[in-house]
Amino acid sequence: MSPQSAFKKVAILAHTRRPADAEEAEPLAEFFRANGVEVHSGVPSDKKLREALLAGEFDLAVSLGGDGGVLRAGHLCAPKDVPLLGINMGRFGFLIEVEPDEWRELLPRLFTGDYWFERRMLLSVALWRGKKLIAESEALNEAMIGRGRVVRPVHLLASLDGEALTTYVADGLIIATATGSTAYALAAGGPILPPELRNILLLPVAAHLSVDRAIVLAEGASIRVELQSGEEAVLSIDGKQPHALETGDIIDVHASDHSVRFLRFQEPGYFYQRLLSIMDNNPAIEK
Repeated sequence: MSPQSAFKKVAILAHTRRPADAEEAEPLAEFFRANGVEVHSGVPSDKKLREALLAGEFDLAVSLGGDGGVLRAGHLCAPKDVPLLGINMGRFGFLIEVEPDEWRELLPRLFTGDYWFERRMLLSVALWRGKKLIAESEALNEAMIGRGRVVRPVHLLASLDGEALTTYVADGLIIATATGSTAYALAAGGPILPPELRNILLLPVAAHLSVDRAIVLAEGASIRVELQSGEEAVLSIDGKQPHALETGDIIDVHASDHSVRFLRFQEPGYFYQRLLSIMDNNPAIEK
């Protein structure tokens, strides 16, 4: 397929409750229509749009918003390998390389083939209570198992590939992808991993007299975590609504068969340049 015909049907995902996102969606849609592309716009929760994305009916999805919007869009695009382009309307944009004032200059390159794809690993996460599957999902950033409102550490028995690894006594345990290494794991003092790595990161949060170092595992690793004790403990996947846990619950985590395919315009080194720029110019910090 030639670059000129690669994108015939595009989904634009915008948060309509954020006026700036909704306003930017219209000129973006007009740009695509002017280039002969069929456009469907909506919010990530739009049932018809979600079903169409999950069915692989689009050649490209464009997320207007911040990293949260990209996470939601990534979950919809991954099953059918729909490419995802993010345009940053938020404050940070760790997952995004295109700013609102840049897309008019950059997007014509979609029709000349002047772009590349970057694959990001997903985790498959399953919550078991005895033999009953309570919940399952995929994570682009991380699965977090930790304490709730009660300020007491949780006790988590972690196994690796069927063998006991260690017991974490901590506020929580982050199980992250390389993408997630710049999210919650970064705030918790974890290492920054190159985004294309297909490794799994284990990182305890505020460990209490137990292992307090990050462990980087191979892609093929299989992690099982059992909640041994912890009042009001929860499982949170990519920051979504948490699942309440009970003593004895099991969380199984391994690399997913799916990945998120980001469309990029900048050189591969963009990741470190953008990351350091954001960290040096954090808009949440008063200077």
